[in-house]
Amino acid sequence: MSTTDPFAAISDPNRRFLLEQLRRAPKTVNELAESLPISRPAVSQHLKALLDSNLVSVTSEGTRRIYAVNNRGFDRLNLWLDQFWA
Repeated sequence: MSTTDPFAAISDPNRRFLLEQLRRAPKTVNELAESLPISRPAVSQHLKALLDSNLVSVTSEGTRRIYAVNNRGFDRLNLWLDQFWA
């Protein structure tokens, strides 16, 4: 599994919007796509970038894939940012 730069992942406004939606509650791709003016495949590509940067996680329930914020990925970002305030 390749890991991408989380700062590059959150530089896209659509990905930040997805993270805001997932911060409220875990959701499927279809639920997330309803809120954006982009296609479902585009939402899936954005979610893959967030997965690759460890900012979201995914679980399967039958045929559904449920996406959620990955707190451990954000903990790493917070640790990096916190060093500038120390």
